[in-house]
Amino acid sequence: MEGELLVYGSYGYTGSLIAHRAVADDASPTIAGRRAEPLEQQATELGVDHRVFSLEQPAIVEDQLADVDAVLNCAGPFVTTADPLVDACLETGTDYLDIAGRVQILEAAAKRDADAEQAGITVLPAVGFDAVPTDCLAAILAEEVPNPDRLTMAIDGLGTFSPGTVKSIIKSLDRSGAVREDGAVRSVPVAWKTRTFDFGVEEKTGVTVPWGTVSTAYYSTGIENIETYATVPDIAVKVMRRIRPLSPLLSSSLLQRLLVSAVDRVVSGPTPDQRPRTRTESGQKSRTTMGAGLWHGLRRPIRTS
Repeated sequence: MEGELLVYGSYGYTGSLIAHRAVADDASPTIAGRRAEPLEQQATELGVDHRVFSLEQPAIVEDQLADVDAVLNCAGPFVTTADPLVDACLETGTDYLDIAGRVQILEAAAKRDADAEQAGITVLPAVGFDAVPTDCLAAILAEEVPNPDRLTMAIDGLGTFSPGTVKSIIKSLDRSGAVREDGAVRSVPVAWKTRTFDFGVEEKTGVTVPWGTVSTAYYSTGIENIETYATVPDIAVKVMRRIRPLSPLLSSSLLQRLLVSAVDRVVSGPTPDQRPRTRTESGQKSRTTMGAGLWHGLRRPIRTS
C-alpha cells in the first residue's frame, strides 16, 4: 500500500484484525487510539508506530492527522468519533474511512460530500461487512431490472457479533428503525414490518431493521424506496414489539453503561475458528413501477472472515 495509513481504534476487536492484516500485507500502519496501555502493547507486538490521542480537542486531532494520507476509523461508537475525525480530515487533506454501519452515521457522511470535494479528499464510511457485500448485490440486481423503484433486502445468518457491534446495538436501543421512502430516510417503529423469505433451503421470518444499505444503496443504485430485513425467531418478533413502549427507559445512560460493561465481560467476538465458518445469505427483490419482480436468493455464503 502506498501512503501513510493511520488506524484509529486499532486495539478493538475489528481494529485489531485490520491492524494485523495491514502488517501482514506490508502496509506498516500507524496505530492510534485513546488508551495508552493497549496501544503500547499492540505496537510492540506488531512492530509499528503508535499515537495516543482523544478526539476532544480539534487542534490536537488535526496535528495528529496532518502527516498521514488516510485514517481508518475503527473506534466506536461512531456517533461520537466520526464527526471529529472527518472535521480534522477536511482541514488536513486526509482521506477518511470507517467501518460504521448505522444509517445515521452514513447519512451524516453523505451530507459532507460537497465539503469533501472542496477539500479534495475521500470520505468513505461503511468499508466493513455491513454495506460492501449488500451494496454489491444491490448494484447487480439494479442492473438486471429496468428502472427499479423499490429494493427489498433480507439477510440471514447474523448470529455472531463482535463486542463493538453489540455495544452499538445497545446505544441504539432507544432509537427507531429506518426505511427509505421516495429518496428520504424515514423513521419507523422497531420490527415495523414482518415478512417471510425463502433462502432456498427453508422459509424464515424477517423483520425490518435499520441496516446500513437503507442509506448506501440509494447512492449506489439510485433506488428511492429501500427496506431491509433480518431473520429472527418468531418469538423474537413478539418480544421486539412488546418492548416498544419501553424505549424511553432504554435511553437511560446508566442502563446503557451497565449493559456496555456487561459486554466487556462476556462478549469476545467471533473466534478465529468461528470466522471462516460464518455464513450470511441475502435475498433481494427489486420492483419496477410496472410491478415486475426479480428475486435473487443467493445460496453462496458471504464470508465474514
